[in-house]
Amino acid sequence: MKRYVIGRIFSGILVIFLALTAVFFMLRLSGDPVLLFAPMDTSRQDLDSIRERMGFNDPVIVQYGRFMRDAVQGDFGDSSRERRPAMEVVVERLPATVLLGGTALVLAIAIGIPLGILSAVKHGSIWDKLARFISVLGQAVPSFWLGVILIMFFSVRLGWLPTSGRGGIDHLIMPAITLSAFSMARYARLTRSTFIDVLGQDYIRTARAKGLTQGIILRRHAFKNASVSLITMTALEVGNLIAGAVVVEQVFAWPGMGRVMVQSLLNRDFAVVTAAVVLFAAMYTACNIIADLAYGWVNPTVRLK
Repeated sequence: MKRYVIGRIFSGILVIFLALTAVFFMLRLSGDPVLLFAPMDTSRQDLDSIRERMGFNDPVIVQYGRFMRDAVQGDFGDSSRERRPAMEVVVERLPATVLLGGTALVLAIAIGIPLGILSAVKHGSIWDKLARFISVLGQAVPSFWLGVILIMFFSVRLGWLPTSGRGGIDHLIMPAITLSAFSMARYARLTRSTFIDVLGQDYIRTARAKGLTQGIILRRHAFKNASVSLITMTALEVGNLIAGAVVVEQVFAWPGMGRVMVQSLLNRDFAVVTAAVVLFAAMYTACNIIADLAYGWVNPTVRLK
C-alpha cells in the first residue's frame, strides 16, 4: 500500500510539472511576451529595456529554468492589473470555486447515484426509461445554455433567484445545478450499468435465495462492490467540474478562480493565468490522490500490495 501511495504522489508531482511546462511554452509560442502585456504606445527603447530587465533576451532554456525555480518557490510574478502577487489574487478566489465545485459534486452524487440505482432495479420499466432520458439530456445540454435557460426562467420570468454574483444560498442554487448536471448524468449512467452487472452475479442470487430483502442486498452487497467504479468516477469528475467551473462562473458572474482566469486572459495578465492553471492542476492532482487512496481501501487487491 505504501508503494502505491508513493507512486500516486509522484504521479501527481509529474502532472503539476507538465502543467507548468505547458503554460511556459504556450506563452512563449503566443509571441513576444513583452508585446502581450505592454501598452500599445510603448516605445521600442522601453520595450527593449523591459525585455532586458525581465530576462526575455536570455536563451529559452535559461528562461525555463528560472521560471521553474520561481514556480517551485510559489513565485509566479505580480499581477500586471492589480499590482500584487499573482498567486495571492488567485488564492483569494479559491473559496468561491471550492464552494461551487463541492456543492455541485454533492448534488451530482446525491441525485445521480440514486437515479442510477432506481434505473438498474427497475430495469426495463418506465422508471428505467425516464432515468435514462434524464441522463442523456444531462450530458447533451451544454452548461452555458442550461445556465442561460435557468436565468431566463427563475430570475427574469419568476424573479425567484438572483441572476449573478455571490451572496447567500440563493446565489449558489443555479450555478451549482448548472455545474452538476453533466456529472449527475454520468453518475446515473455509470451506476445503472454497474448495478445491472452486480445484481446479475451469483452471490446476489444466493442472497436473494436466503430471503434477504432488496434493500439489504443493495446496501450490504451490491453497493460495496459497485463503489470501486464510483470512486474512480469521482476522481475523473473533479476534472470535469474544474473545467466546467470556468464556463459556469462566467455565465453567473461567480467570483471564483475560473472567472478571474478568463478575465486575466482578456486583460493579458499572464502571471495570474499561470498561477490559476497551476492551482487548478494541484487541486485536480490532490483529489485524484485522495480518490486513489479510497480506491485502495475498498479494493483488497491494492490494499494487500
